[in-house]
Parts: sequence; C-alpha cells; structure tokens
Amino acid sequence: MTTGKRSPQASTPKYLRVYNALRRDIESGRWKEGEQLPSELELVRTFGVSRITVTRAVKDLCQAGLVERLAGSGTFIKRGRARTVQSFGLLLHDLGETEIFEGICQGMMASPLARECALIWGSAATQGAPKEARALALCRQYVARAVAGVFFAPLELSESKDAVNDKILRLLDEARIPVVLLDRPVAPYPECGRHDLVGIDNRRAGYVMTEHLLRLGAQRVAFVGPPSAAANVAAREAGYREALYVHGKVVDANWTLRIDPDNAATVRGLVNSLHPDALVCANDRTAGRLMHALRRLHYRVPHDIRLVGIDDVEYARLLPVPLTTLRQPAQQIGDAALSLMLERIARRTLPARELRLDCELMVRESCGAALARAA
Repeated sequence: MTTGKRSPQASTPKYLRVYNALRRDIESGRWKEGEQLPSELELVRTFGVSRITVTRAVKDLCQAGLVERLAGSGTFIKRGRARTVQSFGLLLHDLGETEIFEGICQGMMASPLARECALIWGSAATQGAPKEARALALCRQYVARAVAGVFFAPLELSESKDAVNDKILRLLDEARIPVVLLDRPVAPYPECGRHDLVGIDNRRAGYVMTEHLLRLGAQRVAFVGPPSAAANVAAREAGYREALYVHGKVVDANWTLRIDPDNAATVRGLVNSLHPDALVCANDRTAGRLMHALRRLHYRVPHDIRLVGIDDVEYARLLPVPLTTLRQPAQQIGDAALSLMLERIARRTLPARELRLDCELMVRESCGAALARAA
C-alpha cells in the first residue's frame, strides 16, 4: 500500500485546474478581447477531462467577468475588462549565491515588456530544509497561486538534482504553467529539452577561455569543475576539449576534473600528478576558491599556474589576483527571457527554443597576459 501526502496538483479539483489554465491564457493576452474561446468539445480534448468539468470551468469564467456566452454562437473573451498584471514565479534556488541571477532579474524588470508583469520570489515555509525541499515547496506554491509562468534555474551540485528537476517540471507541466529555463538546461547533451531556455553558449565559452590560454603559450591546460554540476558545466568542458583538439593538443580525460577546490590535499594532488601550467575553471566561483587554495600551497598565480573562469561575477576583479573571465550579459538574458516567456504564453504550440547570447572576454592578471607580452 502506498502512503504519503497528496500533491497539491492531485488534490485540486479538475474544474479548477481547467479554470486556472484558461484564466492564465486570457489574462496573458493569448486570446484577444472579443475572440471566441475554443468549443467545450475542443477543451475536453485539450485537458483530457469530462464535458461536465469543462462546463463548470467556463461557467466560473463567466462569473469572474472574463468571458461571456452568446446564445447559439459560443463563448467569447469579454470586451472592456480591466487588464490584470501577470505574476511570474522565480524558481532560482541560488539567487543569493550566484550573482548572475540578480542581474537577470534586473534585466526582466527593466524590460519595456515588464509594465504589466510582476516577479514573485515566493516564500517556502521550509527554511533550514535542504534546497531540494525548498525548491519543491516553492514550485507547489506557484502551482497553487496559478502564476502565469515560472522562470527556473535547474538545481545543481546535488546528487538528487536530476530527479528533483524532473519532478518540478512535471508539476508545472501538469498545471499548464509555461516554463523558461535560465542559464542551464535540464537534459544533458545531446537530449533535446521540452522547455524554452535563455543563456550563453556554454560550449563556446569553454572553447574561448581554453584558446585564450593556449595563445598565451600555455602547454598543459586542465579543466576543473565542481562535482554534481549542471549540464552547462559539461558543455563548457566540451568546448575546452574542442579547443585542445583544434590546436593540436592531446585530449586526455584525466585532465578534466570534478573536485572540491577548497580541499588542499585534492588540489595538491592535482598539481603534483598533472603539473599543469594553466587551469580553465567551470565558473568564477570555482576559480576563486581554487586561487585561494593554490596560494595556501604557495603556488603563484599566474607565474606558476595561469587561471581563468567564466561568468564575471562582481568579486572576480577583487580576488587577490584579478580573474580573467568571460562576462555573461545577465541583464540581456533577463530581457530576452521575459520576451520568450510572453511569446510562449501567446503561442503555446511553438516548439521549444534555445536562445544563446554572446559573452565578452575580460582579460585580467590571472591569465598571465602581461607576462606573455613581457617575454
């Protein structure tokens, strides 16, 4: 016998789920004023429910002043109704830890399209709980509030991340809530995701940073990322490998590492076994922590080991050795994500799309560019 709590989706009456989905579509502008609503038979097929359920949902839409029935003609979006602000949920588990998400949110709200939109951070009553539990609680909260859409940065750095990410997307899909993924996909390459995504070209990012080091004269370049990382780190590693191949270097799996950069023994083992003269880090956070570990072990950056990151977070230029990195256009990502979300709401049948923005190389001291010029 199976026991446990029923999900909010399972406990919500079917007519209310249909009502919420239709209300979101109406308020988002998917159907214009005066436009005819699909017939009840079409809605039965769309939602997979009974005609009685659809009739109840449409009746409630009439009572809410959103639609009106015309005898013998059908149901139409009511004219002259007040336009409501659309609310979008933010499901960003590391909003306070990863700086790019703050810039992405700023970009959304600075967009001219945001005049009739509101972003909701949510407040899960699970403070102190694992991030997986907090993310699921927020997801259920957004489903219960029938938000117009959710911006979701899939969980990472967790062994259970894949299962939790899949469950979150399943709950949102069942509630017919559109999703735009931020920064990273859920499905690893070469799988095609079923949701829109906005971010950078992570493979190109890994390639650009590796090629930059090779052009400065680096010969033994390793790639370092955190364990249980998101799919974007694998894409950055793929770009690293491609750059090595294009430049005639040996591509060796032993030179791509998933380690804890705070562990001095692990970092010492990396340096002693591989003797790298340069490290491409999966992101600035890994690069910053690795830089401190190398300094504690008395290695000099960039004289002994060159170091680069990806993202260009605020502290990248404030590290003991200013970090060479690739700047993500965070605000442009936010602007593009909001545009993609509104288009998705208006045109639900569009295939899933990925929008990849370009980055800017920020050359600072850690890559040894000044040393190369002086040589």
